Amino acid sequence: MKFLGKFFLTLLLLILLALVVLYVLLQTQWGAGWFSRWVSDKTAWHLSLSKIEHGFSSPSHIILDDFSFGHDGQPAVLVAKRVDLGLALVQFSDPLHFNSIEIRDGEINLANQAPDTTLPIQANRLQLNNVRIENPHSALPMTAQRVNGGLLPWKPLPNDVLGSDAQFQISAGTLTLDGVPGNNVLLQGSIKQRRLVLSNIGADLARGSMTGNAERDAQGNWKIDQLRLNDIRLQTHQSLGDFLNPLRDVPSVSINRLDMTDARLQGPDWAVTDLDLTLKNVTLRGDDWESDGGSLSMNAGNFINGGFELNDPIVNADLSAQGIALTQFSSRWVNGVVRASGNWSRSDKRLTLDELAIAGLEYTLPQNWRERWQQTLPDWLDSVLITRATANRNLIIDINPAFPFQMTSLDGSADNLLLARQHQWGIWAGKASFNAAEATFNRTDLRHPSIALNANDQQIQVTELSAFNGSGLLEGSATVGQDAQRPLTLNLKGQAVPANVLGNWGWPTLQLSGNSNLQLQVKGSLNASAPLRPSVEGTLSVTTDAQSVQQTMRGGQVQ
Repeated sequence: MKFLGKFFLTLLLLILLALVVLYVLLQTQWGAGWFSRWVSDKTAWHLSLSKIEHGFSSPSHIILDDFSFGHDGQPAVLVAKRVDLGLALVQFSDPLHFNSIEIRDGEINLANQAPDTTLPIQANRLQLNNVRIENPHSALPMTAQRVNGGLLPWKPLPNDVLGSDAQFQISAGTLTLDGVPGNNVLLQGSIKQRRLVLSNIGADLARGSMTGNAERDAQGNWKIDQLRLNDIRLQTHQSLGDFLNPLRDVPSVSINRLDMTDARLQGPDWAVTDLDLTLKNVTLRGDDWESDGGSLSMNAGNFINGGFELNDPIVNADLSAQGIALTQFSSRWVNGVVRASGNWSRSDKRLTLDELAIAGLEYTLPQNWRERWQQTLPDWLDSVLITRATANRNLIIDINPAFPFQMTSLDGSADNLLLARQHQWGIWAGKASFNAAEATFNRTDLRHPSIALNANDQQIQVTELSAFNGSGLLEGSATVGQDAQRPLTLNLKGQAVPANVLGNWGWPTLQLSGNSNLQLQVKGSLNASAPLRPSVEGTLSVTTDAQSVQQTMRGGQVQ
């Protein structure tokens, strides 16, 4: 019995000695290298260490120096100067589940993690100290530096390094999210069954500040309870459409309240300055939206999109399931003022302006305004109805070399004017009248031109058409059909007007001079897909003090 007792005691001492030797060797450079090679050979991961440390002052902690960990044959997912592993009793059944993991002075690059794989370690608490994080392939590419904070518990899942159920508090010196940089970032919140709750968001963003709270469900829908942006100064290389794409790329974004004060945003061909905005109770879904009791209040110094510029725009609108009630819109535009109020109805996609006032414009029409007039309107805008419109002291210019014109001090009014229907611009109903102090149509000067018209489903009837030219007066009337061929009839009478007053408007020059009385009757087609001249047929009678001429036109040619 003595022999057996000595044998087992000796064996126990040898085992203890071996453990002591192994304990000492593992804390040497050789031991760290051997352990790294053993893990790399036996698993699908590679591990590199320079040293393993353990002290009896903190017996439940193991320190790994110069730590590098990642997939075999791939760049490392985690590199750190120091990793502190806190041990727990659960490791007897789950060796890779630690009580705590602290990563200090390192980098986590999730671009190096293979798709559909999971990091093989877990912890009751993950602590980050001065860590850089790269996640370029997520829906919102992210880069963060000087990250400090904690996550508990940490149980990573495939394609979700944060896990499905955890609480976190993280700060970052700098964070770039989808190309937008921020400084001094603070995030507090939790994850519950893949539902991300950000209870506190704070950051210095684009020389301004951002605060708020939000959440995202498992399907990727965002709900912003409150978000406030102050003094933002943001420049981007993206177009306005690309800049707003992140709002379209997610299934939906519900905004309870969004406040933006004194913001300046600028892209390559667009800009907004001194923007103040409050948006309440609205949900964005792709290119659509929905709301119940929402509102929009906005004003800015300037809004520029391409060649379109508004100065001091103000917009106030109420949003509902039925549509938008535009309670106020006003802006300075091309040296004038535009004011409007009305509503947009979701059921019939109609924009109704109860009041539209335009004054003091100095507007040059774009070269392609005729093509724009013929373009189909977007799906959300079927028709445009102006209940009441007024125009005062406007200057309108067209520099198209084929037929330039200019109208000075243009005034007018319109009632129940239907300017679009079935997604197509036109004059489909209502009545309007306009007059100007002076006008020039293709190098022919007119004084006090005036026009009055009314429209219905069948035709546009010009009941008054008059202007002074030279020492005489031009008067006429016209009708334009509403079908695709746009049949035109025009009757024009001139008294004491220059004999060749029609020369710049398409009628061949007459061998006459001086003042004359004339009578013109023509028919044609204003079909948008065909030129006007070949369709014109009519007669012209011109009488001067010396002689008279009668001409007939067929197919745009005088017979």
